[in-house]
Amino acid sequence: MDFIIDAAVKAIKHLYQIDVAPAAIGLQETRKEFDGQITIVTFPFTKFSRKGPEQTGTEIGEYLLSELKEVAAFNVVKGFLNISLNDEYWIGQLYNEILPDSFAVAKPNGQKVMVEYSSPNTNKPLHLGHVRNNLLGFSVAQILAAAGYEVIKTNLVNDRGIHICKSMLAWQKFGNGETPESTGMKGDHLVGKYYVLFEKELRVQLAPILDRIYEKNDLSLFKEGQKVKIEALLNSIDKLKVKKQTTPEANTKAIDELNDKIGADQDKIKEIAKGATQLMIETQQMLQQWEAGDAVVMDLWRTMNGWVYAGFAETYKQMGVDFDKYYYESNTYLLGKDIIEEGLEKGVFFKKEDGSVWIDLTADGLDEKLVLRSDGTSVYITQDMGTAQLKYNDYHMDKSIYVVGNEQDYHFKVLFLILNKLGKAGADGLFHLSYGMVDLPSGKMKSREGTVVDADDLMAEMETTAKEQTEAMGKVDGFSEEYKLQLYHTIGMGALKYFLLKVDPKKRLLFDPNESVDFQGHTGPFIQYTHARIKSVLSRADYNAGIKTDIAALDGVERDLIVLLTQFPTVIQDAANGYSPAIVANYVYELAKTYNKFYHEKSILQAEDETLKQFRLQLSASSAKVISQGMALLGIDVPERM
Repeated sequence: MDFIIDAAVKAIKHLYQIDVAPAAIGLQETRKEFDGQITIVTFPFTKFSRKGPEQTGTEIGEYLLSELKEVAAFNVVKGFLNISLNDEYWIGQLYNEILPDSFAVAKPNGQKVMVEYSSPNTNKPLHLGHVRNNLLGFSVAQILAAAGYEVIKTNLVNDRGIHICKSMLAWQKFGNGETPESTGMKGDHLVGKYYVLFEKELRVQLAPILDRIYEKNDLSLFKEGQKVKIEALLNSIDKLKVKKQTTPEANTKAIDELNDKIGADQDKIKEIAKGATQLMIETQQMLQQWEAGDAVVMDLWRTMNGWVYAGFAETYKQMGVDFDKYYYESNTYLLGKDIIEEGLEKGVFFKKEDGSVWIDLTADGLDEKLVLRSDGTSVYITQDMGTAQLKYNDYHMDKSIYVVGNEQDYHFKVLFLILNKLGKAGADGLFHLSYGMVDLPSGKMKSREGTVVDADDLMAEMETTAKEQTEAMGKVDGFSEEYKLQLYHTIGMGALKYFLLKVDPKKRLLFDPNESVDFQGHTGPFIQYTHARIKSVLSRADYNAGIKTDIAALDGVERDLIVLLTQFPTVIQDAANGYSPAIVANYVYELAKTYNKFYHEKSILQAEDETLKQFRLQLSASSAKVISQGMALLGIDVPERM
């Protein structure tokens, strides 16, 4: 639409003798209740015209109508100039822009971007939260690539630490040599089973210790510093209970707040008490052995992580996501220590009397942040600083996107601020793509572990739901069993992906498996079915893709469809700029709705003449192409038959 912007700049110069920059001309889509396709907001120009917004819009509209052969008419509503372009222009858009293979294929923009997503722990299978993370990260990477970026998809695997040792120790104690082969379980599920067993046994060992604390006031199991902390917490609980007893029963809010504080103090005592269990003592010893490179522990670690990686690979394949580069915490967790020394030399960090290293961010509206413990061991942010430097050294990317849940908002705010203060290359290109949690309707789906919904279970449930609803509609008569199985997977995964991606990433969402497979709703299967419908029409026609028809005029729904199709390249750029697959998802839904309106209102195969038939087939083929490309950006396949 640059030609309209240029003409509007000339109109203002001609009418009001003022030079304005092209960026001052804001174009937007005309609202559906008004005639036109392109709208110019005229309020900013009233200071030049010294007239009301309606008169200013009328004057600019008359200039555009006289100067541009593409403008057929205009109307002004308050401060909005709505422009109607003629059918010749829109027909030209179909043949010159949309139908060619080059449509919506952006030229390389010379920028490199890394998208980091998934970031699983190797002590349990992927769960529902990982599903949104993986689908979001993969889709953002696809969209950025379509917008002209060179994209590197990375996965930072959390493969070390106390949580990994919990699964390892439980397997040693209770596993009896079980392997994925001997049990028939996926490796990640087998390791996850022992993580659950560890927590179960930990609760058994924890109960008598808590009883000694609360019933006998016996703190002999704890070191002096731990005793002081527990005693302080017990005193706090006693005071809170007294306060609760004197609070009027009618003040339920105050009572609830006191109960929450009591519960928080009890949780703190529980965390300290866990360290006194035999199980946690042995786990800490195993972690120390791992860090010391003990051969037996390292061998077990490699074996069990190998099981998990094989399981993850199956899940990723089923999910339809992949990665260009893996980073492993076991290789990166010490990397930040050199940066700590650099920061101390630059005065960015400071050292306290106990030897711990901190950064003071109070001037930035935050607080003091620990970056290295007094014993010289790293904390998470130490590792993340080092990993950020490593990734930049490997790829020298212009942008680096971290796809991580919103519970880590503060962590990334601090990380990016520190890297900027250190003057690290690439620090100004860091972005945290923060997303909300996913909830399920109660009782819809139960997880294997009873606490979180397993990703494999979720995907299997989606295929079952797709199968039930598709067969109930009688949509698979005549299909081979092999094609049916492929179709159920395509529909089930399309439903899952579309439902999770159509919502703005920042928002928390409620995922309903049955609603997501509704063939008539705002869903992936509705869009997939529209694509299959178009392919069915094209397969029954003698379609000449490359022949330009001699059609002179458009019907309203035909024009609406072309207008919507022309927006696809801009939609991709907007989604890339906002790191939001939701922009693409909702655009493709609008396109599918508009095509279905066209399909029901206009005869295609039985059109009045061959010219009109070929034109409508070309319009159908263009719609199928854009639907397919748009869904691919979401990681969703569209079937040829359905």
